[in-house]
Amino acid sequence: MRPLRPCTRDKDGPMTSTTPEHVDELCQRAARAFPQARQADDAERASWLRAGADALDAATDELVAIADDETHLGSPRLPGELKRTTNQLRLFADVVTEGSYLEATIDHPNPDTVPPIPDLRRVLRPLGPVAVFAASNFPFAFSVAGGDTASALAVGCPVVVKAHSGHPALSRRVFKILEQALREAGAPDGILGLVGGREAGVALAEHPAITAVGFTGSIPGGRAIHDAVAARPAPIPFFGELGSLNPVVVTAAADRARGAALAEGLAGSFQLGVGQFCTKPGVVFVPRGSALENEVAAHVGDAGRMLTDRIADGFASGAARVEEVPGVDAVAAGDGSLVAACDASTLAAHADVLLEEVFGPFTLLVRYSDEEELLGGLALMEGNLTATLHAEDEDDIGAVLASLEQLAGRVLFAGWPTGVAVSWAQHHGGPWPATTSQHTSVGATAVRRFLRPVAYQEAPERALPPALREANPLGIPRRVDGELVLP
Repeated sequence: MRPLRPCTRDKDGPMTSTTPEHVDELCQRAARAFPQARQADDAERASWLRAGADALDAATDELVAIADDETHLGSPRLPGELKRTTNQLRLFADVVTEGSYLEATIDHPNPDTVPPIPDLRRVLRPLGPVAVFAASNFPFAFSVAGGDTASALAVGCPVVVKAHSGHPALSRRVFKILEQALREAGAPDGILGLVGGREAGVALAEHPAITAVGFTGSIPGGRAIHDAVAARPAPIPFFGELGSLNPVVVTAAADRARGAALAEGLAGSFQLGVGQFCTKPGVVFVPRGSALENEVAAHVGDAGRMLTDRIADGFASGAARVEEVPGVDAVAAGDGSLVAACDASTLAAHADVLLEEVFGPFTLLVRYSDEEELLGGLALMEGNLTATLHAEDEDDIGAVLASLEQLAGRVLFAGWPTGVAVSWAQHHGGPWPATTSQHTSVGATAVRRFLRPVAYQEAPERALPPALREANPLGIPRRVDGELVLP
């Protein structure tokens, strides 16, 4: 297998490292912006997000050209990813105007309970300024204007973004467009900031004005930031998306019925984006002698450029470690892509190597003989973002499904996990090391990361947030005396 080529770098040079003094200035500006952002009503904040989405859409041709120059992800990927990003901004505008995200809850006084219930009213309120660490593999959707930024701004939390060094020119341009759009729409000065450089990232995470951190990246990088924020005099929440193997289970019946089609689908999924998706299927459990294993080589092609030198080097060394394990076979190899296979017993003996994520166009087939071997293999795995089960109607899937539910935050029964719809019901998270919390970073409930509950007891009407006032002036869903009340 030949090593993969990294993409070219920013023609204007690397992202300039932000000085500690400028990091402090941006965080202080974000802190000053917070009161106005917090007090703005949901409709006003929604208008900011929609203005940002419109401005980015208007600059599509320019932004896609910059992104392609830095990442070589090309079309249709980049235009589609930018559209996903602007649609996400608009989704969060809808989320905050619909109102149920506030979890507004009212208990009227009840002196007959033990103990008596006073007038209690609970709602979610924004945390404060948020630090967002951009990812390399989604230069739009998980970067400056990505989901972490959008969900924080939606609920009134100013954001300071640490740009990723893999696409510095794009980061600067997206920031300028979004920051200008927010300002012209009436958002407070300082609601969005941008820093660059490793040292600036550490200073940002440790700054006392920052109240939460959103991170998408590697396990070592995420762990370093997690430990830094935990060591602060006042620790803050860290919401990290770190690593995932995204196991796939193919039953014997499914392989007999459609093994060749599954082989084609797997090849398309693990090679998509040169394998640089956090939802890439990295471990596939197949019945011994499967049609999938026999057919997959026909669909493995040459890989394209990887995003950075570091990612390319990491992929090459990770794939080499797997190939060196006794009992591992190379089933298919293109120019940079690799499908390896082993028995379940080999996986059990070398799980420390074989279940370490190889970020790039690689997947491991694990052959099992019966359900006991399959469940034993799944039991070796840590947490994941997704798990996929390809089965037939006659399969008894109870035990396998229970195992997959424990392993992942999203369980698929058709298709492949690469591709994460942005919607109300989406969940993009999972047990460690997939994420560091049980919250999602994609979909409507991503806003919950940057909110905290506040209960008001015996508060006068004038002191209550509008969401908790008796007349429900916002017209939002609320739970009143235990009953869900719709507007």
